[in-house]
Amino acid sequence: MNIELIKVSVSNIIKLQAICVSAYAENFGDHWNENGLELYLESEFSQEKLTANLKNKFLEYYFINLNEECIGFIQANYQANLPEQINNEAAELKKIYMLPNYKGGGIGTSVIKQFIEIVRSKEKKILFLYVIDQNSAAIRFYEKTGFKYHSKTVLDVPFFKEELRGMNCMCMTL
Repeated sequence: MNIELIKVSVSNIIKLQAICVSAYAENFGDHWNENGLELYLESEFSQEKLTANLKNKFLEYYFINLNEECIGFIQANYQANLPEQINNEAAELKKIYMLPNYKGGGIGTSVIKQFIEIVRSKEKKILFLYVIDQNSAAIRFYEKTGFKYHSKTVLDVPFFKEELRGMNCMCMTL
């Protein structure tokens, strides 16, 4: 099993958009009311938004490849701070989504380990993320890979189901 993180460039925008939309919708499509999913997918994963993000020197995307097949993606922010910190020593794992049929086989653990090495190479001392506080499987996964609870916040996105808006900030020291 060959698992690789491949940094995305603007030339891969069509492939990036396709995996972003598929992986997100297949994992979280039922988290939205009304037409919220469609609005979110357009606002977060339009070619214009993805291109702008790829041109931002502090944001990076990585394809998650399994045996050269793209099965997910990561979005990282290298100019992020934990709540109440402003020392620019942290990186945020903004998004990590894999197609659902690839979950549970150790791929995610390998991906997190590889990503931690990328973050370390950028001389960051803290890695953090936000996870829905009702998503106990994801929380257990992040705890297993070394993340610890840091704080709580609320997701403020239109049409996202009210009962799923609680978010845990989790972090690890590198």
